[in-house]
Amino acid sequence: MEMSEALRFRSHGFSLFPRAPISSTQHPHNLVPISQKFSSNTTLSVTTAKKKSSIEGVSEELTAIASLNLDFAPSRRRVRSAFTEVQQKLDHFLFKAAPAGIRTEEWYERNSRGLEIFCKSWLPESGVPLKAALCFCHGYGSTCTFFFEGGIAKRIAASGYGVYAMDYPGFGLSDGLHGYIPDFDDLVDDVIEHYSKIKDRPEVSGLPRYIMGQSMGGAIALKVHLKEPNTWDGVILVAPMCKIAEGMLPSSAVLKVLSILSKVMPKAKLFPHKDISELTFREPRKRKVVGYNVISYDDPTRLKTGMELLSATQEIESQLHKVVSAPLLILHGAADKVTDPLVSEFLYEKASSKDKTLKIYEGGYHGILEGEPDDRIFAVHNDIISWLDSRNGTSVASYYGSYMYMSIRLSTSSEAHL
Repeated sequence: MEMSEALRFRSHGFSLFPRAPISSTQHPHNLVPISQKFSSNTTLSVTTAKKKSSIEGVSEELTAIASLNLDFAPSRRRVRSAFTEVQQKLDHFLFKAAPAGIRTEEWYERNSRGLEIFCKSWLPESGVPLKAALCFCHGYGSTCTFFFEGGIAKRIAASGYGVYAMDYPGFGLSDGLHGYIPDFDDLVDDVIEHYSKIKDRPEVSGLPRYIMGQSMGGAIALKVHLKEPNTWDGVILVAPMCKIAEGMLPSSAVLKVLSILSKVMPKAKLFPHKDISELTFREPRKRKVVGYNVISYDDPTRLKTGMELLSATQEIESQLHKVVSAPLLILHGAADKVTDPLVSEFLYEKASSKDKTLKIYEGGYHGILEGEPDDRIFAVHNDIISWLDSRNGTSVASYYGSYMYMSIRLSTSSEAHL
């Protein structure tokens, strides 16, 4: 990061820092079930990118697939499909302790800009009444799949919530040039458009709606709330990208040069690049799992994307006094060196909401949802669900009862949180 350290966050959070596009399969309707996207006869013409280093426990064939050029959605979809089974067997708390019986749905939806957006939902097992809808905004170097679908979404759904997520244009399985954000406000509008449709789904009609954002997704969630302050029943921010941590940005002179270049070659991957996974995942064992998130964007940040992310953080920082009027939960690691926990404290103090909670986790890094010791991850998820339950008529005792079975899979130190 040099610049990329500030702008590129590999595997969730926030990362700052050919050939013509392959058009995706057309469908006569707006909603396209995943099962209809690819058949056994589907053939994709894709170019390869730089050869990826060997991924532990993965065959040469899968490594070759992971090395495909991921600029466009069809190749990212192929790679994700090839790695689905591998990811489900990873040695990580989220994948191993995820609740069973969760109902999931994946689909593509064409938005008003003509882009196919990947969407996914998680619902509790049949017969469990829904309490509310939770709409998730992922981070820059992540997607709504992998860690989130592997366990986080399932845990929240198991407690009686409808969980909904999308990949932004240019990220994950959605259309768009990989890792390219030409206009941050357009991305925010894409999120508003999609989640406006979610509120009309039969299973959540009339229920409370919450928006949750992690890292860059926290910045998106804040801007969504600023644009439609009366729409949401609560906002949850996890290590929100309100300001880049001190020492992560290049000099003002370098930023001026990058700004000029971004106007000439906006898509060029020219921000200095450095892997900051060590600043995101406190546990080295969990850090190794990041490499299996094969469709996350981990190349140097594109010039225009980098400037848009910087501009968004500066705008949010200048408007912190205007937010948030809805019930607010902020979660941040005290040792986060990617996004600044002091700004989360400032946001908490300035938020106009009378219902606000701030939790700072001692020693916590940037990835508190997935990169901490098992007991800490469980505690963070516990805090989110308990906060939701306390606003939706569910006792904490009821929550603990529904999750007691998970203690079998946790270490002794984890059980202390039950």
